[in-house]
Amino acid sequence: MRAAAIVLAGTAVAAGAAAWWLGRAAPENGPAQASAAACGSKPAEPPYPGMAFVPAGEFTMGSDAAFPEEGPASRQSVSGFWIDRTEVTNAEFAAFVAATGYRTLAERGVRIAEEPDAPLVAGSAVFRPDSLGDRIRGLESWWKFVPGANWRAPEGPGSTLDGREHHPVVHVAWEDAAAYAEWAGKSLPTEAQFEYAARTSARKNAAGEYSANTWQGIFPLRNDAADGYAGAAPVACYESNELGLYDMVGNVWEWTASAYYPRHDFAAAAEYPEGYDPIQPDEPVAVLKGGSYLCAPDYCMRYRPQARIGQSKGLGASHIGFRTVRNP
Repeated sequence: MRAAAIVLAGTAVAAGAAAWWLGRAAPENGPAQASAAACGSKPAEPPYPGMAFVPAGEFTMGSDAAFPEEGPASRQSVSGFWIDRTEVTNAEFAAFVAATGYRTLAERGVRIAEEPDAPLVAGSAVFRPDSLGDRIRGLESWWKFVPGANWRAPEGPGSTLDGREHHPVVHVAWEDAAAYAEWAGKSLPTEAQFEYAARTSARKNAAGEYSANTWQGIFPLRNDAADGYAGAAPVACYESNELGLYDMVGNVWEWTASAYYPRHDFAAAAEYPEGYDPIQPDEPVAVLKGGSYLCAPDYCMRYRPQARIGQSKGLGASHIGFRTVRNP
């Protein structure tokens, strides 16, 4: 895997993503906070604790009014399914690892040079401009491949999960998310399932208050944390959508089961069963949905249900997590 290129290309359009403030929370009484009892917890209603049922129906998938990769809009039918109310948390992923001994791709190592015989290096992609110059120069200076960064050490060596047990797990590659889902007897949502379930989610509520964890301020120079957090928030800290689902926009991007193509009607999809992204044409790519806590009005603008990007399946990052579904 050409990880060095993917750090720059695969995260390029997703750069409203994990900031140098990762893990530093603003005061927890921000305007969009859910109730104190909900923030950081998972609802436990039967028959599947922590999940909500999404009834079958039809909806308009995609958009012709925003970014080209979101089109063309079309009517789609979706069967009923169960979906996690929140992203999978560090605590939940830790339980999976404890039960199975699983090691993520970031822990096993990725190839950070293009030569096929280059050694594997354990680590992951972290959004970390190290200087004001980096922040001004742009994308190629914002992302760093950090040796030793993984789900246990989100910023690299010396960082821990202390106090972040109920944050979304990050630095998980597609295969890591799929392995967790299989262990749990579930699967990753398709792009259609995710978008259908997210359709009532919004960055702000009717009162104009933040109902999603996104970037406020001048990206990437200043985050005003007007939504209550300058970094990733614990799950369920913002109000849910009409289906009782949290963080379907904002907080972290989320893996789906669907291969990515540059448009919904990509004519050559059959030639690329593992997906195709012209930015990273040699990589298997999957669809990410939902935007992240650093999507900003002046840069990313992908805190909408229709938004989608492609990400190399072989590389996690400090702004990518996931949730799972259960199909009847």
